[in-house]
Amino acid sequence: IPILLLSPLIQHLLGLEAALAFTGSSYVLFALSSGVYFYGGWPFLKGLFAELETRKPAMMTLIALAISVAYFYSSAVVFGVQGEVFFWELATLIDVMLLGHWIEMKSVMGASGALEKLVQMMP
Repeated sequence: IPILLLSPLIQHLLGLEAALAFTGSSYVLFALSSGVYFYGGWPFLKGLFAELETRKPAMMTLIALAISVAYFYSSAVVFGVQGEVFFWELATLIDVMLLGHWIEMKSVMGASGALEKLVQMMP
């Protein structure tokens, strides 16, 4: 939520630029987003390395590429390159992907548990 509130686009859409903008807010936004990228994005970055090692890019590669481009481009904007920051998009994408990953793992674990019970019932 702090990343959303500090994002210039969200402030503009909500009409809160005067209330929420302060000197150095882009650096605070960068620091918060760095935590989200490196901690929340780690499963996707780890998956990227595994997929590249086997030379079989898949969904983790796509997600890691998307979050990395958003993070590094936005970081460059904070430190002087002209453009818009995409930190709120980065945080939202990581949150949604982590939620989807968690739901997927939960359903896989449930299905494997059900299969184990079926195997135990076989004579």
